[in-house]
Amino acid sequence: MTPPAVSASSLAPFLTTTLDTTNFRDLGEKYEGKVRDVYIQKQNGKRILIATDRQSAFDINWTTIPLKGQVLTEMSAWWFDKIGDIMPTHVLAHPDPNVMIVKDLAMLKIEVVVRGYLTGSSKTAIWVNYKNGIRDYCGNALPEGMVKNQPLPKVLLTPTTKGVDDELIDPKGIVERGFATQEQWDEIGEKALKLFARGQEIARSRGLILVDTKYEMGYDTEGNLTIADEVHTPDSSRYWIAGTYDERFERGEEPESLDKEFFRLWLRDQGFEYGGKRPEITDDVRLMLAEKYIDLYERVTGETFTIPSDPNVPKRIENNLKVYRI
Repeated sequence: MTPPAVSASSLAPFLTTTLDTTNFRDLGEKYEGKVRDVYIQKQNGKRILIATDRQSAFDINWTTIPLKGQVLTEMSAWWFDKIGDIMPTHVLAHPDPNVMIVKDLAMLKIEVVVRGYLTGSSKTAIWVNYKNGIRDYCGNALPEGMVKNQPLPKVLLTPTTKGVDDELIDPKGIVERGFATQEQWDEIGEKALKLFARGQEIARSRGLILVDTKYEMGYDTEGNLTIADEVHTPDSSRYWIAGTYDERFERGEEPESLDKEFFRLWLRDQGFEYGGKRPEITDDVRLMLAEKYIDLYERVTGETFTIPSDPNVPKRIENNLKVYRI
């Protein structure tokens, strides 16, 4: 049974209290990612990850989504618990709905992307490249005659570099550019495929399709390959509703999605192109995204999402992190 979705009216009060940024001077050296503010404590080998409510797409930070940071953190915490038997995770503690205390890893300079379907709308997406005539995609040979959103012949590893503009790369390029040795890449690929298979299995049991995802990995001080950042969240993964996929695919319609692909498609519908005029992000769109994030959390975990009683998220985070000050 699908848990009841949170209503837009219950989320509306949080439109004006979203967490856009943090500024905790006594938590360590700050690094600001697309969504997370990271505080690095080199002296004790820890990182403090604070998930904000920032919403990015096409490598642009657009707006904030109510309670998004809480969804990402709590969903990742749930998934880390489900995959710990496959490989070590970086999680040390989860002291706040928006916060994880994690190991400070030597991170790989690549994102490990795994795909099960021919889809996507970004520059590095497999469908965009296929539509433009690419048939050798990250070292994978693609057959002719495929159409958007259909299953790939097999699950594919399609890594990208990390940077201002992510670039597609194949295993040969990974080794040649020194991002990993062949032995390391073999282990990275093996673990990524196992993680994705576990994710697909659990998603399927919840009436969902885990379409694709990206993993970030690194090495701990003992040289162990470790999964980091986030796992199978709506920011790192694409989810479709399984029950309507076949019918919509046959009609040539987009699948029902529960991830930020909705936002990407909405931007495209408004006429957005790279470098072009940016459409206004309305509160209705922000609430729609918030509902989708929370709906996905509830569908995947089978748990009811807890809406905070106090909208002052920064103050709550500050109180919960007092013991981590340096």
